[in-house]
Amino acid sequence: MTQAQAEPKLYSFDEFISWYPENSQVGYELHDGVIIEMPKPEGKHSNLTGSLIEQLLIIIRQMGKGGIWTIPRESIVKPKREQSGYEPDIIVLNQEVLGAEPRWESESIIQNPDSVKLIVEVVSTNWRDDYYNKLRDYEEMGIEEYWIVDYAALGARKFIGNPKQPTIFVCNLVDEEYQMTSFTGNTTIVSPTLPQFNLSAQQTFALAM
Repeated sequence: MTQAQAEPKLYSFDEFISWYPENSQVGYELHDGVIIEMPKPEGKHSNLTGSLIEQLLIIIRQMGKGGIWTIPRESIVKPKREQSGYEPDIIVLNQEVLGAEPRWESESIIQNPDSVKLIVEVVSTNWRDDYYNKLRDYEEMGIEEYWIVDYAALGARKFIGNPKQPTIFVCNLVDEEYQMTSFTGNTTIVSPTLPQFNLSAQQTFALAM
């Protein structure tokens, strides 16, 4: 007789935060009640994320937003779905309204969309999370701009074409829905939040080299 496997425990967001190990060298996210260990960024993924942060900070200073907009080392975004919580690869926060976040100082939790100027997810093997779950949840929250940086062309062909090619999507909130614009090759990325960002998709991907 085959023994039925026990269903995995499902966590609420608050249970996930209480469970989260202090000083963990591994990142975790909560996906529909299930705690997911996130792949540790390595190689090109890590290089691209770090270099893109440097570029964004330069542009933020050029826009006169230095000291106002900031990129924290760690944060957890709480979407409206009670059993989910995400750690973005990059998040740009507006410190002018960050004080309204009741759990920021004690737990680094973001739940107010007005606190967020931009979220960037650098796509890895769990690409469906970035293209489906996070896009849906960031849109529902009201995050005004969300980038999907698919440098390794891992996403589905319906998104990045056939044959697949490295692509950056800039998703802007218009009438509570994301309008997705794709950028490939030498096409310069257009960002309403960061109008001075003047790198092409190819130049952005080269940051990983």
